[in-house]
Amino acid sequence: MTATAPAIRARPAPTAAQARRRRLLVRVGLHLLLALGAVTMIVPFVWMLLTSVKSPAELASFPPTFWPDEWVWSNYSGAMQAAPFATYFRNSLIIATGHTLITLLFGSLAGYALARIPFRGRELLFLGFIAMLMIPTYTKIVPQFLIVRFMPLSGGNDLFGQGGSGWLNTWWALLIPGGLSPFAIFLFRQFYLSLPRELEEAARIDGLGELRIWAQIYTPLIKPAVATVALLTFQESWNNFLWPLLVTTRDELRVIQVGLAVFQQQENTAWHHLMAGTTLATVPMVLLFLLAQRYFIQGFTQAGIK
Repeated sequence: MTATAPAIRARPAPTAAQARRRRLLVRVGLHLLLALGAVTMIVPFVWMLLTSVKSPAELASFPPTFWPDEWVWSNYSGAMQAAPFATYFRNSLIIATGHTLITLLFGSLAGYALARIPFRGRELLFLGFIAMLMIPTYTKIVPQFLIVRFMPLSGGNDLFGQGGSGWLNTWWALLIPGGLSPFAIFLFRQFYLSLPRELEEAARIDGLGELRIWAQIYTPLIKPAVATVALLTFQESWNNFLWPLLVTTRDELRVIQVGLAVFQQQENTAWHHLMAGTTLATVPMVLLFLLAQRYFIQGFTQAGIK
């Protein structure tokens, strides 16, 4: 006699109530995970805000307190009076705005050319931009500094870049080296590639040149990319510390991130003034993100999909 295999029972399909309960559990777990991540990101900012209104005596006490016993709002005016922060804010705003405008103009032009204009070596050039994305920022500091220092016919330098200071302690050193990034070109290229080719064909039939197609036809259709690049460029330039520290020594050219260092002395640190100044330096970026949040998120989403 041959043994028969036991019958395999089919697993009953989940009912509608069970399916809803499962989806609810997954949604609750996802929201709890996102809430935990949000709290982890927000706590340092809350600590900064509360520290900025504490008195020096309370900051020196141990154990440290989370909630201030006395709200000292004069820390903000004291921070503004301790250094020419109005000048620092102005310089940071000029540099960040300049970098953003340069990146939007030349980055979109380069991205359009790589995406829409066929020419020999285009793919090789694009691979070069991809390779530049892999180079760490700090490995480029020394070559950039040498280029700025030995810039010919600038700052007393001769034709061979000798005899003077080049672009050091000038606006050129603060604006030109950080004016364009390969990431901006890459992002613009991806968005220009996603647009239909029929638009440019119809525009060329109407007699439009490449510049007018770029400015009037394609660029108005990639507002998420423009907002994303603008926000990232402004944020990176606003928070830049090392490069302005290296190329400037004059106080009238200092930026806000370098200016905050006046509160960090070798003997002690004025935490109440430092946190107040850091809070003021954070406000422009928070406002900018809130204004461009919709386009910023849409830009990253579309770039990931396409």
